[in-house]
Amino acid sequence: MEENLQSPEQSSLRPHRGTLILVLGILGLVCCGICGIIAWVMGKRDLQDMDAGTMDPSGQGMTQAGKICGMIGVILWIISFVVWLLMVILGTAGAVVSA
Repeated sequence: MEENLQSPEQSSLRPHRGTLILVLGILGLVCCGICGIIAWVMGKRDLQDMDAGTMDPSGQGMTQAGKICGMIGVILWIISFVVWLLMVILGTAGAVVSA
């Protein structure tokens, strides 16, 4: 016979997605900006649900870490895009001036 180790209150809570959000946040930080955006949005929503008591709070640390990794990844992606854009603009302007 299987024992239920969770309290009745916890069994009615939705399971956390901390691992998924952490993986998406790390992917957003390392290679893919869109994963960072997804981690940021999912992490924000899940942390709100945990605070409201509708989601299992045991994954709060992983969810928070994934959200932060996603935020950092998105910010770095935006900075990289702006630097790239400035290089293209300045390179084009330099080519026009020297021609």
